[in-house]
Amino acid sequence: MYDLLIKGGTVIDPSQSLNGPNDLAVQDGLIARIAPGIASEEATRVVDVRGKMVVPGLIDLHTHVYDGVNGNGVEADLGGVRSGVTTMVDAGSAGCDTFGGFPRHIIPDNATEIICFLHICRTGLATTPDIFSPSSIDLDKTIQVASENRHIIAGIKARMVSPALEIMGMEMPRLAKRAATEAGIKLMVHIGDTEKRYDPNVIRQLLPILEQGDIVTHLFTANPGGVLDGEGKVVPEAMEAKDRGVWLDTAHGRMNFSFDVGERVVDQGLVPHCISTDLTLPGRARTVHSMTEMMTRFLTMGFTLEQVITMSTLNPAMAVGVDDRLGTLAVGRQADISVLDMEEGDWVLYDVVGGTRRTDKAVVPVLTVKKGEVFEAGWGPRPWGWEPDTA
Repeated sequence: MYDLLIKGGTVIDPSQSLNGPNDLAVQDGLIARIAPGIASEEATRVVDVRGKMVVPGLIDLHTHVYDGVNGNGVEADLGGVRSGVTTMVDAGSAGCDTFGGFPRHIIPDNATEIICFLHICRTGLATTPDIFSPSSIDLDKTIQVASENRHIIAGIKARMVSPALEIMGMEMPRLAKRAATEAGIKLMVHIGDTEKRYDPNVIRQLLPILEQGDIVTHLFTANPGGVLDGEGKVVPEAMEAKDRGVWLDTAHGRMNFSFDVGERVVDQGLVPHCISTDLTLPGRARTVHSMTEMMTRFLTMGFTLEQVITMSTLNPAMAVGVDDRLGTLAVGRQADISVLDMEEGDWVLYDVVGGTRRTDKAVVPVLTVKKGEVFEAGWGPRPWGWEPDTA
């Protein structure tokens, strides 16, 4: 007898080339069987999802969920299992001096799985600006905290923003890379200076530092220091980074996503691997909204549904190094499942620089299964729910 049967949906799992009607059975928190016509009598609980999409649990590669510690932190379950997302990667909310709250308070109090990147700044994003002097970095303690928490911490985070670069220059990302290397984890680097103060050509010095498995986030930023040069051309170092295995993430956020920049980048052959939100509490209310709306944006930009699902499941799982259990619906893997709907209407999507795109399709969450436990989607970030703004 199965614990749970997700019945009647269209199972879409690019990792197994699945796209069609199938039922999905769960037992002991694991995927037990995928097949059409599994009898309802074989399961203790049956959830009818006819007309819906059943996909691997969505993984949001760039979020901020240090709720109650940092002022902008989102309650993880609000942006996670109640939003169709099974796993959230916190991208540097905490540094070595402030990390202790994650294992003691944040992770145990949420059903959503949380994986952390440790900020190279000692206080993470609890202070603004994060790095305001060389003493903002304690390399030895950063390596120690990362090494002692490898079950939670997947990497080191560095932000290529002012005033950190004005104070420390390229020494800052080099120290972050050293910490990641010595702790045996990845480096994630935020590109694009929201203060618009530093030399935009610094991207060409940064990218050669990154090695296979490291992550660039905010690929579609319109701020100085993005992957486009002054003539709108992708800098060659960006292509070289992708060729040697650096992961490219888009991370919308409140100030780092432009439709025009994204289309120029993609048209020149630099295609991102991952979609993420850079979710914060004010961002959820104003610009970011949800992971499913990020998926809608990429469908509107011309990506296929299978590409968008891959960029929201398998690829981020690989980027964080958890693809041995997440990012797929393969039998025997952890039962992390997102049930989504594709609604039809007439909506407008906004980026952060005033750009807009019209769409007649919107992805919305229906329910989430995390380790076999079912969570219904909440109301959504807008007064009317999950759908984008009406046109």
